[in-house]
Amino acid sequence: MLTIEKIKDAAKTLKNTVRKTDLIHAQNLIENTEIFLKVENLQKTGSFKVRGAAYKIANLSEEEKKKGVIACSAGNHAQGVALASQKNNIKATIFIPATAPISKVESTRKLGAEIKLIDGVYDDAYNAAVEYQKQTNATFVHPFDDEDVIAGQGTIGLEILEQLPDVDAVIVPIGGGGLIAGVAFAIKQLKPDCKIYGVQSQGAGSMYQSFLNKKILELPVVHTFADGTAVKKPGVLTFDLCTKYVDDIVTVSDDEIASAILTLMERQKLVAEGAGALSVAAAMFNKLPVENKKTVCLISGGNIDVNILSRVINRGLLKSGRLSHLTIELLDKPGQLKEVSAIIADLGANVIRVRHNQGGENTDINDCFLKISMETKNQQHFEQIQKALTARGYKITSNVQ
Repeated sequence: MLTIEKIKDAAKTLKNTVRKTDLIHAQNLIENTEIFLKVENLQKTGSFKVRGAAYKIANLSEEEKKKGVIACSAGNHAQGVALASQKNNIKATIFIPATAPISKVESTRKLGAEIKLIDGVYDDAYNAAVEYQKQTNATFVHPFDDEDVIAGQGTIGLEILEQLPDVDAVIVPIGGGGLIAGVAFAIKQLKPDCKIYGVQSQGAGSMYQSFLNKKILELPVVHTFADGTAVKKPGVLTFDLCTKYVDDIVTVSDDEIASAILTLMERQKLVAEGAGALSVAAAMFNKLPVENKKTVCLISGGNIDVNILSRVINRGLLKSGRLSHLTIELLDKPGQLKEVSAIIADLGANVIRVRHNQGGENTDINDCFLKISMETKNQQHFEQIQKALTARGYKITSNVQ
């Protein structure tokens, strides 16, 4: 049974194994809300997952340690298990979905674990790991639905209360629910009036749907670039703890997550992965009633694949109105591009790409299309430019903000 004493024991056990991560006051990150960032993206292995994995492995008997451990993970839990196993000289076999970022797979391999890549998502890797455990009799280290693992993650809650005793609300990312279960339990035991909110990606809202329907539901598919939370079904223990100690759960879109990642990079100089930025996305896009409250956003991890980082930044720019595209239909004659560019420049935007196409079969012979990409300040700025062009007689046929 999970108790506050168990979480405090986990904190003592992990004292020399994990970092007590900073709680950063993120001034002006979001208007009318005092935001603090619990930066578990700066934890060892780049994620909170090492806490639960290390506490679970620390509690194994000598006989269990000899048999080794098995785990399944989208990447972060894998690295946590691998690091803890390496420190204890235990053999670790880890099942990872083939869709996991290569960077996470290779980081796990470098920590000495044996890797088995499985086609599909986390749940497919989980099923393969369970079958392998039956064959080897090694200890299965569950990424979230385990009392020791939950207790390990709960140590974050203790740290938050120590670092910010008058905290009003804590926003926590959710995959299978181990993190929020531990944090919510710890904080509610010691400060019951503190609100605990969970957030998931819209494409992987298994806990959200289960919480809403008051029973565990399994999604047929999950789809999100926040791979650390791509779980079809929440855990039994985690669901039970969430129903008791979590005040509400919301979802955010992948575009909103991308915008949060970009904001953290620009304003806080912090790199968060998709799952790690869920909490900030929920606060940024007003998904929760945290206005004028001291709010902690838990940044759960920073292991984003650099190969998709540029795409995420580009999507974040589009979502925030910083990168805009529009197509103008006009008469193909000298001076048109100069005049259009002047209107855009006078309003303070920066043209970064222009493409000129001759008209199609359904347009006048002298017509052409001017496709323009530009750097803008925000959505309102983009709309101002469109109105100015329309007022000067230009016909905008499509636009993307």
